[in-house]
Amino acid sequence: MNYFCGFGLMKRSLLLLVLGVVQCDSLPDGIPDHEVAAQWADMTLHITKDTPANSPTFASRCLGYIGLTQYEAVVHGFPEYQSLVGQLSGLEELPLPEANARYSWPMVLNRAESEILASIYIQTSDQNKKKIDSLEKRIYAILKKSTDQATAERSNAFGTALARAIFEWSTTDGGHRGYLNNFDTDFKKEPFPGSWKPPLFAQSFSHHPLHPYWGENRPFAPQNKNLPLPDFISYDPKEGSSYYDQFLKVYEKERQLTQEEKELAIWWSDDPDVTFSPGGHLYYLANAMVRKNQPTLIHSAQTFARVGMAVADAFINCWKWKYHFFSERPNTFIPQFIDQKWESFWPDPPFPAFPSGHAIQAGAAATVLISLYDNKTAIIDSAHVGRERDHVRNTEFVAQSFDSIWQIALETADSRFFGGIHTPQDNQVGLEQGSIIANNIVILAWKK
Repeated sequence: MNYFCGFGLMKRSLLLLVLGVVQCDSLPDGIPDHEVAAQWADMTLHITKDTPANSPTFASRCLGYIGLTQYEAVVHGFPEYQSLVGQLSGLEELPLPEANARYSWPMVLNRAESEILASIYIQTSDQNKKKIDSLEKRIYAILKKSTDQATAERSNAFGTALARAIFEWSTTDGGHRGYLNNFDTDFKKEPFPGSWKPPLFAQSFSHHPLHPYWGENRPFAPQNKNLPLPDFISYDPKEGSSYYDQFLKVYEKERQLTQEEKELAIWWSDDPDVTFSPGGHLYYLANAMVRKNQPTLIHSAQTFARVGMAVADAFINCWKWKYHFFSERPNTFIPQFIDQKWESFWPDPPFPAFPSGHAIQAGAAATVLISLYDNKTAIIDSAHVGRERDHVRNTEFVAQSFDSIWQIALETADSRFFGGIHTPQDNQVGLEQGSIIANNIVILAWKK
């Protein structure tokens, strides 16, 4: 295990390293272990944001495999921990390091992350692939200063073999290259009272819903395969019914949104065409936790593995339930039964409502982060700082501050209510189910 001092003196060089502009003669003498993991998270988010046709569903899947690769790349260097082989769905075997041989575990992670990222995002641009390669070479050059040639070659070979094995396993989950068929034009579902309808005020031009069969994909945790259906308030459009009141709350909130609530609504919009997607936003905050706490290499890698797999499994189950209930959104119910001229503050995404995808993945990510860090950790979310203001809604992108990890989940869910695209039921069930899904990741036998 490599630990390095003098990090304060290296901050500028490490920043330039992430940006890919460090010259060979200005490389720092070392890099903290947690920073190797964090810089690959940075690159993952860049590729996620900068690759076309990258839906929230497909991005969540990628984060799961990329995060898992971090963990499996270093786990054999920490005797108290163990691989997840035999514990995850269908993962029966992975390459093993040579017995009694020396490895640089940060170097293994560096090679493995480069390999899995370029493989799982094979559709990304050649320029992005060059950026991946450039980051790998620069981190390798730093680590090589304290590593002998034989160890470096052995570490790189193991990282390559490991990432290729994980990628091959990923191709059998049902979501491989899912970006090729984001909107299935053959999907048909007979309409019924309260069913989802393509809205006029929408984020997408498509009148076909996103990835209707995503819920059939293989989850990471076997326990997340056959979860029971969550409770859903039965359709009843009569004024005063529980169903009607859900939409009335959305309608009343939209009419009295504060500026702070508007800022929260657009902050968590996470449109995958211009951001690193909803799942990427949570991966970003996981990276912020790593940099704030500067944990060991295994703890850092475990952070990305838990968050990535929890978010991926949350999206699978969320999409399974969305297409089971196929429930309408406020933009169709409210104009029909409450106010004909109403429209939401934020446009509808192209898929059914219940449960909220933002809420379920935020509940999942927050739950696994709390299993690794103090819930009362204060954190600032700067994910969208610098973005041009939303001129349509006359609202700035303002950094968000949280006093606890769970507050992240609550405000993520609230943002969809403020945006007018989810009812309280959608969000509450999303948070609850996200936590259940995440706990099935947490209870895996990470330690011997």
